[in-house]
Amino acid sequence: MSASPVFSSAAMGRPFIFSLPSSSPSSSRSSAEKTAEILAQVGAISKLAAVVPASRLDIRPAPEMVSSGIPQLDSLTGGLPRGCLTEICGMASSGRTSVLLLALARATQRGEVCALVDASDAFDPASAAAAGMEMSRLLWVRCMSLHDSYQGMPSGIPQVTRNKFGFSRWKPQLAQMLKVTDLLLQSNGFGMIGLDLGDVPVESARRIPLASWFRFRRAIEHTSTVLLVLEQQPIAGSCSSVVMKVSGSRSQISGKQLPHSELLDQFEITAELLRSLLERKLERKPVQSTASFKSRAAWTG
Repeated sequence: MSASPVFSSAAMGRPFIFSLPSSSPSSSRSSAEKTAEILAQVGAISKLAAVVPASRLDIRPAPEMVSSGIPQLDSLTGGLPRGCLTEICGMASSGRTSVLLLALARATQRGEVCALVDASDAFDPASAAAAGMEMSRLLWVRCMSLHDSYQGMPSGIPQVTRNKFGFSRWKPQLAQMLKVTDLLLQSNGFGMIGLDLGDVPVESARRIPLASWFRFRRAIEHTSTVLLVLEQQPIAGSCSSVVMKVSGSRSQISGKQLPHSELLDQFEITAELLRSLLERKLERKPVQSTASFKSRAAWTG
């Protein structure tokens, strides 16, 4: 083989001498001239003529902000950004639904048509009407699980067959939610679209592919739609422009008494701004990162 003399020389301890080609000033100048000529030819290509260097890119204009219906929340975030994804996270009884209803109510009062994708069928029209929502401007999409569709199936059907028909509670509902949201965003006719995932367990909500959130963000970034997502924990990652966490505490009990129970009249909600990509500053959070407000129950009128 041709490599055998090399190994033989290495085994005998003979040194190898490599000579580098000498470079003269004239050759350096010719290389620079060739490089400049190549760059000029690349720049002359019509497909690459519109490419702008990163150093010349303009700063993306700030999105238009609209009121959330809560003055304290508007003072914290500046409102809800159009063409962006906003996440409202919190546990049960944290006030997240109140924020969603007030935001949708304010949007319908502006004359906008809104949509609510209800993944867990938890929307209460009476509470929405009490919040001031114009129901004629709201499209309510109820995601029904296959468990609800097959409740009338005979009890003798084996469990394997039941699982085959989709008795995994959240998987079919989340699949419906993704398909419906895609259709709504493509229609480009809604001022606000709310996704209520508040009752979906975190383990199931995190199974939503990140590519879906990225697709949602790209679908609305050049539109006037506000995409508002309700959840227990943030799940959209870097695809969301604003992330807020809400928590509630019992504030006042209604005078109405029921057997072995009492009615909540109103409670105080604290909202914390976890992240905002709309800030041009180096700080992750602004100086004011929390705001408090009160929400009244629907039966208090």
